[in-house]
Amino acid sequence: MKKLFLFLCTAGIMSATQAQVQAPQPSPFTKIEQKVGLTDVSLEYSRPGMRDREIFGNLVPYGKVWRTGANENTKITFSDNITIQGEELKAGTYAIYTIPKEDQWEVMFYSDANNWGNPAEWDKDKVALKAMAEVMELPFEMETFTIMIDDLKNDSATLNFVWANTVASLSFKVPTEEKTMASIEKTMNGPGANDYFAAATYYHDSNKDLEQAYKWINKSLELGNPDAFWILRKKSLIAADLGKKEEAIAAAKKSLAEAEKAGNQDYVKMNKDSLKEWGAM
Repeated sequence: MKKLFLFLCTAGIMSATQAQVQAPQPSPFTKIEQKVGLTDVSLEYSRPGMRDREIFGNLVPYGKVWRTGANENTKITFSDNITIQGEELKAGTYAIYTIPKEDQWEVMFYSDANNWGNPAEWDKDKVALKAMAEVMELPFEMETFTIMIDDLKNDSATLNFVWANTVASLSFKVPTEEKTMASIEKTMNGPGANDYFAAATYYHDSNKDLEQAYKWINKSLELGNPDAFWILRKKSLIAADLGKKEEAIAAAKKSLAEAEKAGNQDYVKMNKDSLKEWGAM
């Protein structure tokens, strides 16, 4: 009994030491997701407050690298390549660092977004892009640091960094024109080889209309690579299920030859097994 009592006391102490007090963060985390044209933009950052402090030129010194928020890196993610002041920024996730000045801010997109605040050692090679943001004085004060994705247009938007009575604005462009035209061209030209292959595969594997699957698989070979061993393999299976034995064997033999050239042993074995089953080997 004494040992049990000691065990329970120890467990209680361990539980108490492991418990964590939950309290509001002084700089709350926020996440924004915004569609700009056809490009997905997400922003994650923590938002410090003024709390009766002088911000720029004091808490945030002029001319020095600032984490642009609080706690972990302020991160921005673009689903497409974008353009800022004529320079391309590749799709991906970046930490945003800034160097605030009275008349403008230098904004840097840093490829390593896993720091807590500023990097221990700044690596200029990790600066994917830097640009100058325009600064304006506000007629009011913004208590909590805020980043807004604003001024939304089909092909552009603006990042607004707002705190105290200051806003720094940086515009960026997204490839809406290119993506839209590519979509229109693809749609107007009809389905591609991969679309026909996917449709034929689904119809065959789901025991739907095999004649339709056969038409689609032939269309896939016609529009795409006629030597694609994976498409030829599917054609052989569809033809076999339709009772088109000669065509099944011909497609399987061609698939086998192309798979051997490509060194794909899985397809080599599958085709050999089928040809043996159909009495062709």
